[in-house]
Amino acid sequence: MKIIRARITAMPKSLFDRMPKVFATLEDGTEHEVFEYYPDEISFRADEFVGLTLSQARRLKTDKDMKYLKS
Repeated sequence: MKIIRARITAMPKSLFDRMPKVFATLEDGTEHEVFEYYPDEISFRADEFVGLTLSQARRLKTDKDMKYLKS
């Protein structure tokens, strides 16, 4: 099932704030937490997730993490 909409929670403003999370709404209307991430290392836009499956969305995070670690 594909993602039709995604949202990203607020960026942290201080050291102890929560990290942003990505939530995706699937074609059946259900919303799922996809992952949370460290915004000082990688970034995302909600539109990057539209059309992907949940596993592809999680892979996107892995790919960006790997690219960051190799830089």
